[in-house]
Amino acid sequence: MNKDMKILVVADYDSVKDMLREILSVYEQVRYTTSSEVKKEIDRIGPDVVLLVQPEDGAGVELVQYIQGELPEGIVIYLTERQDFVLLRDVVRAGAVEYIVMPDELNLLSDRLDKISDLSLIKQRKKGADVSGKAFVRGRGKVYSFYSGKGGSGRTQLATGFAQALKLESTASVLLIDLNLQYGGVETFLSFENNRTLGDLMPVMDEINEFHIRNVAQRENYSKLEVLVSPRDAETAENMSEAFVTRLIRASRRSYDFVILDLPTHMNELTFAALSESDMIYYVMNLDTPSVQIYQLVEDLFKRLRIDTAGRLEVIVNQVGRDNELNVSDLKGLFNAPITAEISRDHQGVQAAVNQGRPLQKEPNEKKLSPAAKDIRKWVLKKLS
Repeated sequence: MNKDMKILVVADYDSVKDMLREILSVYEQVRYTTSSEVKKEIDRIGPDVVLLVQPEDGAGVELVQYIQGELPEGIVIYLTERQDFVLLRDVVRAGAVEYIVMPDELNLLSDRLDKISDLSLIKQRKKGADVSGKAFVRGRGKVYSFYSGKGGSGRTQLATGFAQALKLESTASVLLIDLNLQYGGVETFLSFENNRTLGDLMPVMDEINEFHIRNVAQRENYSKLEVLVSPRDAETAENMSEAFVTRLIRASRRSYDFVILDLPTHMNELTFAALSESDMIYYVMNLDTPSVQIYQLVEDLFKRLRIDTAGRLEVIVNQVGRDNELNVSDLKGLFNAPITAEISRDHQGVQAAVNQGRPLQKEPNEKKLSPAAKDIRKWVLKKLS
């Protein structure tokens, strides 16, 4: 443990400061200030870690953005006394690496500080970069959800292919989670046996961390992509709670650069929780009238559920071919969300991969890819650029 790590606590209430003092007693350089004074203290202290307790004026998101602007290499951990999915999403998007509810989750704070207190991890944050030159910041992973309101759209195929290509074409750590709890699907595309599943994490829900996840995750042979496969069991799915899904995604975000979620078509509290946690929602659809009609119903459902899709909903058109009922150009005037990628219909290439128990892409910069695999790789490289 690096006891010399500089920690700045931003809190407006003495009771909260007293609560944190015991946890932080092992560190020698801890300073305290208030939300109104933090702008004066940031430059003077130059902290490695900022513990920002939700300000009494409610301007937490703006303060996170300010701190990240002043300390681009600093780590911001946000603490609050209530669970709020919208606030969680906003502060993470603003740059916070963690969202902790006090006092119930303060054990997560100790665990997180233990991990980042090692100077080597801080140096790694400053130097680590992927092949395109972008830094992957540990503890601030991006969560991408693949969703569709219509079955048979190819959602699982794309989620799997995207995660595999992302792992192969970058130095990022990537975790794929199959939340199709009753029937699964990811294991078919990656030829996995369901020895251990994400259901095995339910007993450790309250303290779930990177060790637990990696102990349960299976690894794809070619890329070493880590995957939490579905239990494929209705009873397990029935017993899984919204809180478990939320904590699983949050723990995964802390431990991986990218977390890819393959979601079921039906909307329930688990799907809602996953969508609320996501930085980006990729809606997968085909070029036919039923797909368009269902997409419009899903847009309306998102509004009624108050799922904010502004800037984080993109359409992926799958199975594009000459004999489609519609063209991609026909969709552009119908949707508010942008169309990000077009994936070719490739029954022969996809079916051959499934039958042989291999992923669509097996190595970086692979030359002989099927049409669908080429389109997915092109999409991933654009995402990384």
